[in-house]
Amino acid sequence: MSYATQTSSYRDMEIQAAAPERLVVIVFEHLVVNLERARIAMERRDIELRVTSLRRARGLVGELLATLDFEQGGPIATQLADLYQYMLYELVDIGQRGDVATLRKLVNIATSLRDGFTSAAQSVAVGARLKTA
Repeated sequence: MSYATQTSSYRDMEIQAAAPERLVVIVFEHLVVNLERARIAMERRDIELRVTSLRRARGLVGELLATLDFEQGGPIATQLADLYQYMLYELVDIGQRGDVATLRKLVNIATSLRDGFTSAAQSVAVGARLKTA
């Protein structure tokens, strides 16, 4: 089995076993990676990598948007939906205009959200461990 196949298998197992709050963090991790890849591709004038990375980033933001629970999330879910829709709009625009400055802003937004959701997921995990102890 090749290294790439092993890595893919490990990633699949991680996703299947992950708690919902960890899944959100995984999506954000992939989003940040793809935004950074798109930025690097734009700087190197690598059109194929830029298109692929932006397409993946749009798909990840779409996934985040589709999984929002407005009933339980209330105003926070609404604010996140607005932010995700803004990001989708900007990603389409970046794909057309190649605006690196706006892409950097999206990287910062996604990184901040990832860090916030990581902290929240860790708090949930600690709370769950305390309940079972």
